Amino acid sequence: MNWKIKAFNELTANEVYTILQERTAVFVVEQNCPYLEVDGKDIESFHLLAEKNGEIAAYCRVLPAGISYEEASIGRVLVKKEYRGHGLAYDLLNKAIAFIRDELKEPAIKISAQSHLEKFYASFGFKATSSEYLEDDIPHIDMLLFFAE
Repeated sequence: MNWKIKAFNELTANEVYTILQERTAVFVVEQNCPYLEVDGKDIESFHLLAEKNGEIAAYCRVLPAGISYEEASIGRVLVKKEYRGHGLAYDLLNKAIAFIRDELKEPAIKISAQSHLEKFYASFGFKATSSEYLEDDIPHIDMLLFFAE
């Protein structure tokens, strides 16, 4: 597995195309959720991806503080169908969290998690901070992770 994290302006045109293709495949087609997937936040974000055999196996977007929330955030978390069930999501989140903590030096991370993934995110130390709400007709919950000083 080849891991990369890049600012938007460091991505190649092919990487941008492939990222948007995979995100659309999961969040629009697979989840049957028509919404504006390209939301204007990619340009200010970091993009963490795992490549295997020339394709994206896992991906997430790391948003610095002040873009989606007052805190840094992780979003658009996906593992391509063929690579699910092998722990890639755990590796992906561990790398994203470490990047925010160690490179961006942020004290906390806020996410909007799909409700059925609450236990997954809780395993990293995230705590629920909201009641369940619908976002694009999918149940979500806000969660926060604070780093110990």
